Amino acid sequence: MNMCGRFALTHETELIIRHFETNNLPSILPRYNVAPSQSILALHKGTKGRQWSFLKWGLIPSWSKDSDIGNKLINAKAETLREKPSFREALKKRRCLIPASGFYEWQKQGKERQPYYFIGNEGELFAMAGLWESWKSSNGQVIESCTIVTTEANKTVAPLHSRMPVILSSDSYDLWLDGDEDCLEKIIIPYPAQKMKAYPVNKVVNNAAYDAEDCLEEVSAIGLQTALDLDL
Repeated sequence: MNMCGRFALTHETELIIRHFETNNLPSILPRYNVAPSQSILALHKGTKGRQWSFLKWGLIPSWSKDSDIGNKLINAKAETLREKPSFREALKKRRCLIPASGFYEWQKQGKERQPYYFIGNEGELFAMAGLWESWKSSNGQVIESCTIVTTEANKTVAPLHSRMPVILSSDSYDLWLDGDEDCLEKIIIPYPAQKMKAYPVNKVVNNAAYDAEDCLEEVSAIGLQTALDLDL
């Protein structure tokens, strides 16, 4: 299953500006439970250099007759980007960086699903690799949308899911946004497992419409297997 379906962006605007070395980002509110079909922040090449945009999460290819296809294209598998008609042109011309503070995955517990929050060891801001498109409907409506690129899970994520978002190191940002396709294999790879950690969080995050600080509340691991101890 090719899925990165929920993440958070809670870092302050000023830190995001410094991290990505940009100065044209208006103040934004923290997001604790970002879900598909919602508007998400992305950095991409524009007519006057790099620019921030809010893109609908779920890529709608420019050639599509129906915007509903975006519901199926929230992720793009790194290994097949060149092969899939939905992603080929975006890979060539429309790559983006999607800032995040962490992302969620779930552990099945009978009929229940326990969410886990995955972050950098120091809680640092990071960027996920993304692709974006501009789509125009028959009545002239324009929707700018995006997808998150995924790769094989590292050892920290693998106990819960076989895939994870492509998290780029900061020295790879320029290459992802501007580099030749032939250079990309070395950067669209699993993020080092030793640089990440995970913990179980409040099940309120299971509700995609809920977005508040308690989504990140750590819950007791008593009776749970922690993400690092799972053996699947």
